[in-house]
Amino acid sequence: MSSFENLRIVDNFYQTSLYFPMPTVIISTLCEDGSTSLGPYSLVQPYYVAGKDYYAMLLCCRNSSNTAQNILKNGKCTLNFIDDKPASFKEAVKLSWPGDKPEEKMPKCNFKLEKSIIEEETGEVRPMVLTDAIEAIECTWVRELEGAEKFHPGELNGYEPPYNDFNGITSKFGAHFILRVDKILMKKKYADAIINGVKAKDFPPLPVDYGYRDSKNFWFHRKTKMRAELLQMRRASLESVRYAADRADDTIKFTDDALKTILGVPRVFLSVVLKGCVSWAKENGVTLITAEHMKIINDKRSKEKNKK
Repeated sequence: MSSFENLRIVDNFYQTSLYFPMPTVIISTLCEDGSTSLGPYSLVQPYYVAGKDYYAMLLCCRNSSNTAQNILKNGKCTLNFIDDKPASFKEAVKLSWPGDKPEEKMPKCNFKLEKSIIEEETGEVRPMVLTDAIEAIECTWVRELEGAEKFHPGELNGYEPPYNDFNGITSKFGAHFILRVDKILMKKKYADAIINGVKAKDFPPLPVDYGYRDSKNFWFHRKTKMRAELLQMRRASLESVRYAADRADDTIKFTDDALKTILGVPRVFLSVVLKGCVSWAKENGVTLITAEHMKIINDKRSKEKNKK
Protein backbone atom coordinates (compact mmCIF):
# COMPACT_ATOMS: atom_id res chain seq x y z
CA MET A 1 0.00 0.00 0.00
CA SER A 2 1.30 3.47 -0.88
CA SER A 3 2.50 5.75 1.90
CA PHE A 4 1.03 8.74 0.01
CA GLU A 5 -2.38 10.38 -0.23
CA ASN A 6 -3.73 11.05 -3.72
CA LEU A 7 -4.76 14.72 -3.94
CA ARG A 8 -7.23 15.96 -6.52
CA ILE A 9 -5.65 18.20 -9.18
CA VAL A 10 -7.55 21.48 -9.45
CA ASP A 11 -6.98 25.01 -10.76
CA ASN A 12 -3.84 26.61 -9.33
CA PHE A 13 -2.66 23.12 -8.37
CA TYR A 14 0.79 24.46 -7.42
CA GLN A 15 -0.75 26.08 -4.34
CA THR A 16 -4.03 24.20 -3.81
CA SER A 17 -2.68 20.65 -4.24
CA LEU A 18 1.02 21.09 -3.41
CA TYR A 19 3.44 22.79 -1.06
CA PHE A 20 5.45 24.36 -3.83
CA PRO A 21 8.43 26.61 -2.91
CA MET A 22 8.68 29.67 -5.15
CA PRO A 23 10.58 32.97 -5.35
CA THR A 24 8.99 36.28 -4.42
CA VAL A 25 9.58 38.78 -7.22
CA ILE A 26 8.26 42.30 -7.68
CA ILE A 27 7.85 42.95 -11.41
CA SER A 28 8.06 46.55 -12.56
CA THR A 29 6.45 47.52 -15.87
CA LEU A 30 5.78 50.70 -17.83
CA CYS A 31 2.32 52.25 -17.92
CA GLU A 32 1.08 54.28 -20.89
CA ASP A 33 1.94 57.56 -19.16
CA GLY A 34 5.54 56.42 -18.61
CA SER A 35 5.13 55.73 -14.91
CA THR A 36 6.18 52.45 -13.31
CA SER A 37 3.71 49.91 -11.92
CA LEU A 38 4.67 47.12 -9.52
CA GLY A 39 3.18 43.66 -9.10
CA PRO A 40 4.33 40.66 -7.01
CA TYR A 41 4.78 37.28 -8.72
CA SER A 42 6.09 33.83 -7.94
CA LEU A 43 5.54 31.92 -11.21
CA VAL A 44 8.89 33.08 -12.58
CA GLN A 45 11.76 30.82 -13.57
CA PRO A 46 14.77 30.53 -15.89
CA TYR A 47 13.78 29.39 -19.40
CA TYR A 48 16.71 29.57 -21.86
CA VAL A 49 19.87 28.95 -19.83
CA ALA A 50 22.44 27.88 -22.45
CA GLY A 51 23.02 27.11 -26.10
CA LYS A 52 21.05 30.02 -27.61
CA ASP A 53 21.90 33.54 -28.72
CA TYR A 54 20.30 34.95 -25.59
CA TYR A 55 19.16 33.94 -22.12
CA ALA A 56 15.54 34.12 -21.00
CA MET A 57 13.14 33.92 -18.08
CA LEU A 58 9.55 32.65 -18.15
CA LEU A 59 6.65 34.48 -16.49
CA CYS A 60 3.18 32.98 -16.03
CA CYS A 61 0.42 35.41 -15.04
CA ARG A 62 -3.19 36.54 -15.48
CA ASN A 63 -3.54 38.17 -18.87
CA SER A 64 -5.71 40.96 -17.44
CA SER A 65 -3.17 42.01 -14.81
CA ASN A 66 -1.45 45.39 -15.03
CA THR A 67 1.81 43.52 -15.55
CA ALA A 68 0.54 41.44 -18.48
CA GLN A 69 -1.22 44.36 -20.12
CA ASN A 70 1.88 46.55 -19.87
CA ILE A 71 4.13 43.82 -21.29
CA LEU A 72 1.69 43.38 -24.19
CA LYS A 73 1.94 47.15 -24.81
CA ASN A 74 5.66 47.77 -24.68
CA GLY A 75 7.40 44.46 -23.91
CA LYS A 76 9.60 45.82 -21.09
CA CYS A 77 9.79 44.65 -17.48
CA THR A 78 12.20 44.20 -14.59
CA LEU A 79 12.17 41.27 -12.17
CA ASN A 80 13.12 42.61 -8.73
CA PHE A 81 14.10 40.12 -6.02
CA ILE A 82 13.26 41.52 -2.58
CA ASP A 83 14.76 40.58 0.79
CA ASP A 84 13.00 38.38 3.34
CA LYS A 85 12.20 41.04 5.93
CA PRO A 86 8.57 40.75 7.07
CA ALA A 87 8.07 44.41 6.13
CA SER A 88 9.19 43.68 2.55
CA PHE A 89 6.87 40.70 2.20
CA LYS A 90 4.01 42.68 3.73
CA GLU A 91 4.60 45.37 1.10
CA ALA A 92 4.57 42.72 -1.65
CA VAL A 93 1.24 41.32 -0.42
CA LYS A 94 -0.19 44.84 -0.29
CA LEU A 95 0.52 45.18 -4.03
CA SER A 96 -1.10 41.87 -4.94
CA TRP A 97 -4.85 42.60 -4.88
CA PRO A 98 -6.32 41.76 -8.32
CA GLY A 99 -7.95 44.68 -10.11
CA ASP A 100 -6.13 47.50 -8.32
CA LYS A 101 -5.04 50.06 -10.88
CA PRO A 102 -1.50 51.52 -10.77
CA GLU A 103 -2.83 54.98 -9.90
CA GLU A 104 -4.64 53.44 -6.91
CA LYS A 105 -1.89 51.27 -5.46
CA MET A 106 1.37 53.01 -6.36
CA PRO A 107 0.86 56.13 -4.17
CA LYS A 108 0.56 53.77 -1.17
CA CYS A 109 3.67 51.77 -2.12
CA ASN A 110 6.68 52.11 0.19
CA PHE A 111 9.26 50.49 -2.09
CA LYS A 112 11.89 52.94 -3.30
CA LEU A 113 12.57 53.12 -7.05
CA GLU A 114 15.50 54.24 -9.20
CA LYS A 115 16.19 54.66 -12.90
CA SER A 116 17.06 51.62 -15.01
CA ILE A 117 20.74 51.15 -15.88
CA ILE A 118 19.73 50.51 -19.49
CA GLU A 119 17.83 53.80 -19.53
CA GLU A 120 20.84 55.62 -18.08
CA GLU A 121 23.14 54.09 -20.71
CA THR A 122 20.93 54.36 -23.81
CA GLY A 123 18.12 56.80 -23.05
CA GLU A 124 15.53 54.10 -23.81
CA VAL A 125 12.56 54.47 -21.46
CA ARG A 126 12.43 51.42 -19.17
CA PRO A 127 10.56 50.42 -16.00
CA MET A 128 12.21 51.68 -12.83
CA VAL A 129 14.17 49.28 -10.63
CA LEU A 130 13.51 48.65 -6.94
CA THR A 131 16.26 50.32 -4.92
CA ASP A 132 15.29 47.91 -2.15
CA ALA A 133 15.93 44.84 -4.32
CA ILE A 134 18.90 42.55 -3.71
CA GLU A 135 19.11 41.73 -7.42
CA ALA A 136 17.10 42.52 -10.53
CA ILE A 137 16.81 41.29 -14.11
CA GLU A 138 15.97 43.82 -16.82
CA CYS A 139 14.03 42.01 -19.55
CA THR A 140 12.38 42.37 -22.94
CA TRP A 141 9.50 40.17 -24.07
CA VAL A 142 10.45 38.05 -27.08
CA ARG A 143 7.13 38.69 -28.81
CA GLU A 144 8.23 37.21 -32.15
CA LEU A 145 8.33 33.68 -30.69
CA GLU A 146 5.22 31.72 -31.68
CA GLY A 147 3.93 34.83 -33.46
CA ALA A 148 2.89 36.37 -30.13
CA GLU A 149 2.97 39.89 -31.60
CA LYS A 150 -0.60 39.21 -32.78
CA PHE A 151 -1.85 39.70 -29.19
CA HIS A 152 -2.77 43.20 -28.08
CA PRO A 153 -3.69 44.75 -24.74
CA GLY A 154 -7.20 45.79 -23.79
CA GLU A 155 -9.12 42.53 -23.25
CA LEU A 156 -9.65 42.69 -19.49
CA ASN A 157 -12.52 40.19 -19.34
CA GLY A 158 -10.65 37.33 -20.97
CA TYR A 159 -9.24 36.62 -24.44
CA GLU A 160 -11.00 34.47 -26.99
CA PRO A 161 -9.18 31.67 -28.85
CA PRO A 162 -7.06 30.75 -30.73
CA TYR A 163 -4.36 30.70 -28.06
CA ASN A 164 -0.63 30.15 -28.20
CA ASP A 165 1.01 27.22 -26.46
CA PHE A 166 3.96 28.82 -24.70
CA ASN A 167 4.33 32.55 -25.44
CA GLY A 168 1.71 35.29 -25.31
CA ILE A 169 -1.96 34.62 -24.50
CA THR A 170 -2.19 30.91 -23.66
CA SER A 171 -5.77 30.63 -22.32
CA LYS A 172 -8.86 32.76 -21.74
CA PHE A 173 -7.39 34.26 -18.58
CA GLY A 174 -3.74 33.20 -18.76
CA ALA A 175 -0.52 34.42 -20.33
CA HIS A 176 3.08 33.24 -20.60
CA PHE A 177 5.90 35.60 -21.47
CA ILE A 178 9.37 34.52 -22.56
CA LEU A 179 11.55 37.38 -21.37
CA ARG A 180 15.01 37.95 -22.82
CA VAL A 181 17.55 38.77 -20.12
CA ASP A 182 18.99 42.19 -21.00
CA LYS A 183 20.90 42.89 -17.78
CA ILE A 184 21.42 41.28 -14.40
CA LEU A 185 21.83 43.84 -11.63
CA MET A 186 23.03 42.99 -8.14
CA LYS A 187 24.01 44.85 -5.00
CA LYS A 188 27.79 45.03 -4.65
CA LYS A 189 28.08 42.82 -1.57
CA TYR A 190 26.48 39.85 -3.32
CA ALA A 191 28.10 40.52 -6.70
CA ASP A 192 31.52 40.47 -5.05
CA ALA A 193 30.72 37.10 -3.50
CA ILE A 194 29.82 35.58 -6.90
CA ILE A 195 32.99 36.96 -8.46
CA ASN A 196 35.34 36.01 -5.61
CA GLY A 197 33.73 32.76 -4.45
CA VAL A 198 30.50 32.26 -2.50
CA LYS A 199 30.56 31.04 1.09
CA ALA A 200 27.56 30.13 3.22
CA LYS A 201 27.49 33.57 4.83
CA ASP A 202 27.37 35.28 1.43
CA PHE A 203 23.97 34.02 0.28
CA PRO A 204 21.40 36.82 0.28
CA PRO A 205 18.26 36.68 2.45
CA LEU A 206 15.76 35.87 -0.29
CA PRO A 207 12.28 34.70 0.78
CA VAL A 208 10.62 31.50 -0.36
CA ASP A 209 6.84 31.63 -0.53
CA TYR A 210 4.18 28.94 -0.75
CA GLY A 211 1.38 30.93 -2.33
CA TYR A 212 -2.15 31.75 -1.28
CA ARG A 213 -3.08 28.70 0.75
CA ASP A 214 -6.10 29.23 2.95
CA SER A 215 -8.27 32.10 1.59
CA LYS A 216 -6.71 34.33 4.22
CA ASN A 217 -2.89 34.29 4.22
CA PHE A 218 0.14 34.29 1.99
CA TRP A 219 2.89 32.20 3.57
CA PHE A 220 6.62 32.71 3.21
CA HIS A 221 9.85 31.37 4.67
CA ARG A 222 12.85 33.47 5.70
CA LYS A 223 16.38 32.39 4.89
CA THR A 224 18.09 30.25 7.48
CA LYS A 225 21.71 29.08 7.64
CA MET A 226 22.94 27.69 4.33
CA ARG A 227 24.39 24.17 4.29
CA ALA A 228 26.95 23.03 1.73
CA GLU A 229 27.12 19.48 0.40
CA LEU A 230 30.29 18.55 -1.47
CA LEU A 231 29.92 17.32 -5.02
CA GLN A 232 30.98 13.75 -5.70
CA MET A 233 33.87 14.34 -8.07
CA ARG A 234 34.47 11.67 -10.71
CA ARG A 235 37.73 12.35 -12.46
CA ALA A 236 38.23 11.17 -16.02
CA SER A 237 41.60 9.90 -17.15
CA LEU A 238 43.93 12.29 -18.93
CA GLU A 239 43.92 9.96 -21.92
CA SER A 240 40.14 10.09 -22.34
CA VAL A 241 40.08 13.90 -22.08
CA ARG A 242 43.00 14.13 -24.51
CA TYR A 243 41.06 11.94 -26.97
CA ALA A 244 38.12 14.38 -26.88
CA ALA A 245 40.35 17.48 -26.96
CA ASP A 246 42.25 16.31 -30.05
CA ARG A 247 38.96 16.08 -31.90
CA ALA A 248 37.53 19.39 -30.71
CA ASP A 249 39.32 21.42 -33.40
CA ASP A 250 41.88 20.95 -36.18
CA THR A 251 44.07 23.91 -35.21
CA ILE A 252 43.61 24.57 -31.49
CA LYS A 253 45.50 22.18 -29.21
CA PHE A 254 45.81 21.71 -25.43
CA THR A 255 48.78 21.00 -23.18
CA ASP A 256 48.47 18.15 -20.66
CA ASP A 257 48.50 20.65 -17.79
CA ALA A 258 45.58 22.47 -19.41
CA LEU A 259 43.55 19.29 -19.71
CA LYS A 260 44.29 18.32 -16.10
CA THR A 261 42.25 21.35 -15.02
CA ILE A 262 39.07 19.83 -16.50
CA LEU A 263 39.44 16.19 -15.46
CA GLY A 264 36.55 16.70 -13.05
CA VAL A 265 34.12 17.89 -15.72
CA PRO A 266 31.27 15.36 -16.20
CA ARG A 267 31.58 13.56 -19.52
CA VAL A 268 28.25 14.90 -20.80
CA PHE A 269 29.55 18.49 -20.49
CA LEU A 270 33.11 17.88 -21.73
CA SER A 271 32.40 18.65 -25.39
CA VAL A 272 30.71 21.94 -24.50
CA VAL A 273 33.62 22.95 -22.24
CA LEU A 274 36.20 22.12 -24.92
CA LYS A 275 34.28 24.03 -27.59
CA GLY A 276 34.12 27.03 -25.28
CA CYS A 277 37.89 26.87 -24.79
CA VAL A 278 38.44 26.62 -28.54
CA SER A 279 36.20 29.64 -29.16
CA TRP A 280 38.13 31.68 -26.57
CA ALA A 281 41.45 30.63 -28.14
CA LYS A 282 40.39 31.70 -31.63
CA GLU A 283 39.11 35.05 -30.33
CA ASN A 284 42.43 35.67 -28.59
CA GLY A 285 44.84 34.37 -31.23
CA VAL A 286 45.93 31.34 -29.18
CA THR A 287 46.77 28.04 -30.90
CA LEU A 288 48.07 26.11 -27.88
CA ILE A 289 45.96 26.35 -24.73
CA THR A 290 47.98 26.12 -21.52
CA ALA A 291 47.00 25.79 -17.87
CA GLU A 292 47.42 29.56 -17.52
CA HIS A 293 44.97 30.10 -20.35
CA MET A 294 42.51 27.74 -18.63
CA LYS A 295 42.62 29.89 -15.51
CA ILE A 296 41.58 32.87 -17.61
CA ILE A 297 38.86 30.90 -19.40
CA ASN A 298 37.51 29.41 -16.18
CA ASP A 299 37.21 32.82 -14.59
CA LYS A 300 33.83 33.69 -16.08
CA ARG A 301 33.87 36.97 -14.22
CA SER A 302 37.36 38.10 -15.26
CA LYS A 303 35.97 41.16 -17.03
CA GLU A 304 34.12 42.26 -13.90
CA LYS A 305 37.32 41.85 -11.88
CA ASN A 306 39.30 43.91 -14.37
CA LYS A 307 36.79 46.75 -14.02
CA LYS A 308 37.31 46.98 -10.28
